[in-house]
Parts: sequence; structure tokens; C-alpha cells
Amino acid sequence: MRILGIDPGLETTGYGIIEDRTFKLIEAGTIKTRPNTPIQSRLRKIFDSLTEIIKEHEPGVLVLEKIYSHYRHPTTAILMGHARAAVCLASGINEIRLVNYPSTKIKKTITGNGHASKQQVQRMVQNILKLKDPPEPLDVSDALAIAISYCYMERTR
Repeated sequence: MRILGIDPGLETTGYGIIEDRTFKLIEAGTIKTRPNTPIQSRLRKIFDSLTEIIKEHEPGVLVLEKIYSHYRHPTTAILMGHARAAVCLASGINEIRLVNYPSTKIKKTITGNGHASKQQVQRMVQNILKLKDPPEPLDVSDALAIAISYCYMERTR
């Protein structure tokens, strides 16, 4: 089965697709939108791009990080919520199982430390997927970490 991990963001949404049992990287990248574009156009681009990715690779599950925002930055949570909604809608319309994990659980699964830095996660993703170079940008390594964590957590069930 293929797992599609998504790191949602209104400006940059990272994605990564891996094979479940072999941890083989299938594809990874970003969906970018421009800040000066109307929000409905930005959300449409995220939705349409993700729908194309889903149709091409036919993942069995889509995995997202649960939304979290510090109380000092509520706007960040709202903007991320918009991007997450576009991702959730793509999952629902394409009838793909949707799973959410807290970021601390993802980090703990990947690195052993629930408060690991993004760079630590990036290095572990590189190691797990046996990549020559670390996946970049960090949105991509985060998306791959989300997909990998699903594999580990589902195996322990």
C-alpha cells in the first residue's frame, strides 16, 4: 500500500508518498501558492494539485499532522486550517482513508524525542528512506515523516 503524508500550509504544502512495507520513496514535493493570490484560488490550487497526485499514485491512506497553534499565533492556526480543509476535502472526494497524528507523536516515532527539531526529523527521514541527501525543503521531510510514522504506528497495532 502507498501512504501519502501531507504537511499542510497555505503558502507551501509538502507531500510525500512511500510504500508501506519497504519504505521506498515514490514521490515527494511541494504545492506552492502565492500570498497575493485570493484565498479561494490558493485553496483550489492545493485541492486540484493534491487530487492529481492522488489519481496518479492511488494511495491507500492520507496522513496529516493534527492542527496545533500556540495561543499567541491564532492566525497561523486559521491559515493552516484552510489548507487542511482543502486536503481533507480531497481525501473525502477521492474516498481515501484520512488519519491524523499529533506532531509530538510523529517526532517521537521518527526520532525517539517528541520535541525533536525539524532538522533532526529531516536527518532521520533521510536515514530511514536511505536517501543520499536530506529531503528538502523541510515541508517535504515533515510530510515524509508523517507517512513513515503511520507505517510504524500501524505495525504496532
